[in-house]
Amino acid sequence: MEATKKNLLILHLTVFVWGFTGVLGKVISIDAVPMVWYRVLIASTTLFAWFLITKKNIKVTKKQFLQFFLTGGIVAIHWIFFFHAIKVSTVSVTLVCLSSFTLFTAILEPLIKKQPIQMGDILIGLLIILGIYMIFKFEGQYTLGIIFGLLAAVASSLFSTINSTLVQKSEPSIIGFYELVGALFWITIYRLYDGTLLHTHFNLSAKNWFYLALLGTLCTSVAYVAGVAVMRTLSAFRVALITNLEPVYGIVLAFIFFQNKEQMTGGFYIGATIILGSIFLYPIYKKRKNKL
Repeated sequence: MEATKKNLLILHLTVFVWGFTGVLGKVISIDAVPMVWYRVLIASTTLFAWFLITKKNIKVTKKQFLQFFLTGGIVAIHWIFFFHAIKVSTVSVTLVCLSSFTLFTAILEPLIKKQPIQMGDILIGLLIILGIYMIFKFEGQYTLGIIFGLLAAVASSLFSTINSTLVQKSEPSIIGFYELVGALFWITIYRLYDGTLLHTHFNLSAKNWFYLALLGTLCTSVAYVAGVAVMRTLSAFRVALITNLEPVYGIVLAFIFFQNKEQMTGGFYIGATIILGSIFLYPIYKKRKNKL
């Protein structure tokens, strides 16, 4: 019982930290692509150091390496779209749009795993679409941010679905490490192509370095390891419910840090309530369905 309480606290803190990434994405004053490049560089390095300290065996087969490495490219796209959405809109708009990954997962997972799409998934999806429509209607000035937020959600649902298959045969922390390395590789290739990497002199301000260090260590490598560890004693249902608090924590934090800049219209909050309500209903519906 004590272990469960401890892991519940750890999970809440982890989800709170994930919600804080949106705030960091706004205050770090560099573009999305170099920001994600620094993030995965710091995160993969610190995670590798953790493996060295714990003397963990991280050997994988060539097939597994390729799977993780390629999936890392999707992870990179997800984070780039996510932070770009924040740059061109607000943290609140981006996080609510990102919450729609439940809808895209309900569509992509059956397609990838060759399973039938459930009627309940469609109904939850329709509710989320209604919420997205409300946000588009009342927050038209953030159209570009909404689009990139939704694209980030698509990428998130895609790599999450792939990982749900990969995790059956490999340890999550090892999958995460090689995906971070893959993300670093693909972003590096892109930055070499557009010429920006050649102008990287690591001469960022002290404030940017501090926030990037937080993003890469606490919000990525540490939070990832902690998030995986709690799954040993907590049910998938409980983890899913608490993880759904991420956009709630993120929106509250954004309002505390940015105040009036994060204030939206009534239509936005109606749409956000519909989306967040739907993602909280989804795991409850899934649990009841599995009992039948």
